[in-house]
Amino acid sequence: MTLKLKIIIASTRPGRKGPIVADWVKTFADEFGQFEVDLVDLAELDLPLLDEPKHPAMKDYQHDHTKRWSAIIDGADAFVFVTPEYDFFAPAALVNAIQCLSREWKYKPAAIVSYGGISGGLRSTQELRLLFSNVGGVALPQSVPMPFFNQFIGEDGIFTPNEPMLDGIKLTFTELLKWATALKPMRETA
Repeated sequence: MTLKLKIIIASTRPGRKGPIVADWVKTFADEFGQFEVDLVDLAELDLPLLDEPKHPAMKDYQHDHTKRWSAIIDGADAFVFVTPEYDFFAPAALVNAIQCLSREWKYKPAAIVSYGGISGGLRSTQELRLLFSNVGGVALPQSVPMPFFNQFIGEDGIFTPNEPMLDGIKLTFTELLKWATALKPMRETA
């Protein structure tokens, strides 16, 4: 049974560092070897702000962009949100992307890799956990906060984590695998 993991890049701002951090997460996920891994960039999806006429719980989408987003999320068994913290909160693009859908998130686990200044994005993580739980997902308590992350990006544009970050991502992926495996039968009967 191959589990499908979507690593979602939350930032859509010009000059963002999310793709650099997400590349590191994807490299780790590939080496972890327990998931079929895809990167999903919200900037490329360019989802408008909640433009469906019907509630997402109905899963009766009218727009191609929502149908495409639904198919991406529906086909996943687990997620990793790679997110910065904007004004002590998660990026609006990620909040919108989560709220565009409903049933597609149910009974699926999500881990969060956050980056920022002194807090390493922990406040963003806390808000995302609550939102993700409210749409029926399982937000893991384990996360990978990365304070002052810019100092880990080299001149070559590659993110090189420190030991605590590596320990954190190993624990987080171990837990993500457990939850994704345990929840899969529940999703199949739902």
